[in-house]
Amino acid sequence: MNSDHLYIVVYDIADSKRWRKVYKTVRSFGQWVQLSVFQCVLSNKQLLRLEHALEECIKHGEDHVLIADIGPANRVALRFKSLGKKFEPVERKATIV
Repeated sequence: MNSDHLYIVVYDIADSKRWRKVYKTVRSFGQWVQLSVFQCVLSNKQLLRLEHALEECIKHGEDHVLIADIGPANRVALRFKSLGKKFEPVERKATIV
């Protein structure tokens, strides 16, 4: 049974240099939705790696990152109401290693 969950990651970073580091970090784990918003399908191990990487990027007391656990990726029906540009929910795909 796959325990991957769908997460929505949003952030507010005070410094543009740190913002770019956070953007690149989260982008390596998920799919960009819009400015400072990502959707990520992550295992528990990947979530811990993401959290650790973000802890290294941010400045506590100035920056803010929220990671919302939407639920099991294989059972969640992500529903967004999107106005303007087309929105595509992240598609769950098998990864062959």
